[in-house]
Amino acid sequence: MLENIEVLCHNSIRMNLDKKIYVDPFHVKNEYNDADIILITHSHYDHFDEKDINKVKKEDTKIVITCDLYDKTRELGFKNENIIVMKPYDKRTIKNIEIEAIPAYNTNKNFHPKENNWIGYLINIDNIVYYIAGDTDITEENKKIKCDVAFVPVGGTYTMTSQEAVELVNIIKPKIAVPVHYGEIVGSKDDAANFVNNLEEGIQGTILIN
Repeated sequence: MLENIEVLCHNSIRMNLDKKIYVDPFHVKNEYNDADIILITHSHYDHFDEKDINKVKKEDTKIVITCDLYDKTRELGFKNENIIVMKPYDKRTIKNIEIEAIPAYNTNKNFHPKENNWIGYLINIDNIVYYIAGDTDITEENKKIKCDVAFVPVGGTYTMTSQEAVELVNIIKPKIAVPVHYGEIVGSKDDAANFVNNLEEGIQGTILIN
């Protein structure tokens, strides 16, 4: 389920599957320019980075954004027909990929307010469901997620801590869980190790950031 999937760094994910999908491109080293779909979780600079979006987009890339990013996305040269604005609970089929927006917000801090309508994603590819949590804490919404693979933040400060991420994943019970959102701005390799080492039996914890 993780073949041809890379965590480039932080929350920046490259999925080279039926379609090439990038999530929150950030600190991208190569000029890929091959994205079929770009998914942006919210407007913070480490998730919406114009320079890195330009390294992955091509002429017909579809970009999925939150409501507050439309003008900035147009400034990057995306045509109207290639910009898809999603808010929590929206569902779209984009280039034959089923995508659902999941609320992502803080419950005990103010960096990601619920009223901003920022999101994570459920991506269904060949009946494998990938959950990209985005910048979030444990919420009533994400405790109900059903997925095969979960990418969850573990760095703390702005998102869940590694132990909180363990708690969430042990509730939703994916087959595979991948820690993200550490090693660049907040969080460490120790947070990732703590996460994978404390998952319940039957959940495979996999570290993809080198």
